[in-house]
Amino acid sequence: MTLRSPLRRVLAGFTLAIAPMIAQPASAQFFWSPPDMSAPPLTDAAAATAMGLPGATAAEIKAGLAWNLRAALNVAALQCQFEPTLLAISNYNAMIAHHDAELDTAQAVLLAYFQRTVGKGKPGQSASDMYNTRIYSGYSTVQAQKGFCQATAEVGRQAIFAERGTLHEVGRVGLGSIKKSLVAAGEQFYGTPGYDYVVALPSFAPTCWKKGVLLPVCHQAWNDRTGVKP
Repeated sequence: MTLRSPLRRVLAGFTLAIAPMIAQPASAQFFWSPPDMSAPPLTDAAAATAMGLPGATAAEIKAGLAWNLRAALNVAALQCQFEPTLLAISNYNAMIAHHDAELDTAQAVLLAYFQRTVGKGKPGQSASDMYNTRIYSGYSTVQAQKGFCQATAEVGRQAIFAERGTLHEVGRVGLGSIKKSLVAAGEQFYGTPGYDYVVALPSFAPTCWKKGVLLPVCHQAWNDRTGVKP
């Protein structure tokens, strides 16, 4: 059946109207124009520095990449629940289930690293425990929460589809962007009015007040600063 011309024009216009919404990337959850959180893959030297594992061997760096990625996605699962469409919890759980063997190995290798570099027995175990606390704290953010949640959602999606035994490669490629996202950077097109907002308060100098009342001269200065007109 052939559509009548007026209806066809209406449907065509409707399609054009919704096309931009369909084409929006996942970043539109937070940003119309997102900050650039891209970063090159980490070399072994850069990874050792970024993860705080000086003198680590190639095998220890692989373990650190997998373990740090686990920590980042774990923090995201706790802090990014305010936006359910990011799937932060399900991505983390799926990553754990899919890469459990590599993560078990990574944990053992990192413990051996601290036993080797700090000392066998209790000193190495204590250093390993403190390292875990430190990396979890390092991925926790408030001001940059939206960018962090966006970055971890993208990398977490890659992690759950990566082949078993390759989680460290996902970390090598993705941890740079996750760490970059920890620096506050908001909407790039419209700016960040929430972050830029500054409360303009009157002067609290004793010379501006008498019996709890702001004196006219100081009140006028306050009005001038805030743009209030009499």
